[in-house]
Amino acid sequence: MNDNFIISKPVSKDDFFQYFDLRWRILRKPLNQKKGSERDNLENNCHHICIKDQNSKIVAVGRIHFISNEKKQAQIRYMAVEEKFQKQGLGQKILNELEAIALLNNVGFIFLEARENAVEFYKKNGYSIKKKSHILYDLIQHWTMYKKI
Repeated sequence: MNDNFIISKPVSKDDFFQYFDLRWRILRKPLNQKKGSERDNLENNCHHICIKDQNSKIVAVGRIHFISNEKKQAQIRYMAVEEKFQKQGLGQKILNELEAIALLNNVGFIFLEARENAVEFYKKNGYSIKKKSHILYDLIQHWTMYKKI
């Protein structure tokens, strides 16, 4: 990742607008899903991370939330990178930041539901497939993956 990008947490109203808009455009719009489908009821209890370009435009996002149990687990969700910025290490940077947040919070185990086309990315980052999971909107196979940290 070059110096033209800044990793941060979305803070302002505009940050969150861009953050959710990117999630919708990359993860839901291609599946003909309505705005709002890129959110869930845990948004206020999560750590959100984004990467901005030199014009303060959000080009990559990701989220982690903690599972309240004695095993200290967390789930990563909604990883998305603007298409023209894919394959440039931004997803890697978001993932590293989310894992660092997990470590700071004494999480020992992270899981996620990876789309079929993202499985290799997560494998390269130390995640293992646990099982075949759901098919999102009857279109995209997901795999439950995990990593002990």
